[in-house]
Amino acid sequence: MRRSRNLIIAVAAAVILGGGGLIALGMGGDGESGGVTSALTGGKGNKPAGPSPEELARIERAKRAKQLDAALKAVAAETPDFAVAVIDRKTGQAYQYQGTTKFDTASIVKAQILACELLQAQDKDREPTDGEMALATPMIQLSDNNATTELFEHLGGKAAITKCNKRLGLTQTTVNRAWGLTKTTATDQVKLLSRLVDPRGPLDADSRQTAFSLMNTVADDQDWGVPSVAKPGETTTVKNGWDTRSADGGLWAVNTIGRVTAPDGKVDVSVAVLSHNNQSMDSGIALVEKVAQLTRQHLKY
Repeated sequence: MRRSRNLIIAVAAAVILGGGGLIALGMGGDGESGGVTSALTGGKGNKPAGPSPEELARIERAKRAKQLDAALKAVAAETPDFAVAVIDRKTGQAYQYQGTTKFDTASIVKAQILACELLQAQDKDREPTDGEMALATPMIQLSDNNATTELFEHLGGKAAITKCNKRLGLTQTTVNRAWGLTKTTATDQVKLLSRLVDPRGPLDADSRQTAFSLMNTVADDQDWGVPSVAKPGETTTVKNGWDTRSADGGLWAVNTIGRVTAPDGKVDVSVAVLSHNNQSMDSGIALVEKVAQLTRQHLKY
């Protein structure tokens, strides 16, 4: 009987070390015969071995990310350069494709400038002035370049925005005196979007609400990009950027950053898609929307 008992223990240990699964094994010796129908039955309180629900969810998210990688590589084979990053605040999943590749910001830098304006007002223990909001509002809602230049200089220009970036955790963004030529990455941009809503971040509740209100009410002709992935009843924020330069042979940089949320809290996602070398603004918009939509299709948020 000692021999049989030792064998049972060895089988149970093998199952546990093997990560799960049921083993059926006939045992015999010295004229005895018996069987173990499950190495995990018997004692009260024993629990089936195997991945936890959290581990299963992690495995499923990894599978979806791999499928998204393949889908984006197929798009990349036929289109201009692009990058995308996603942060799902509900699941904690972060995804990036070419996420550390640098692109010109064009007008998406205006969301960054807005965050810096709000932080500067906080530092002075005051609300943004009427004059500041008279610049910030058209800067975000209408993408007004003149208002942006005036506010950029009012805040202290390149030096001030660079200093502000450190507080926002933007380690891959390089500010240019010509603000539209600021270089950034998709991963830095979703980080910025997170800072605009994170209660533990540098922006207080009033500042976060101001940023939301402006980015949730952009002009109709600029309500493209990230909002294209939203389902009925969901809420979006967005700041888009587009520019063409002779240095790029007249080709277009087209970018979109924004968030999608659902009233029930089941969706809370930040998305940034950056691109350059598009033949036209319209083709660039089609590209960034296609990429954003692929993230939702495969990541299942």
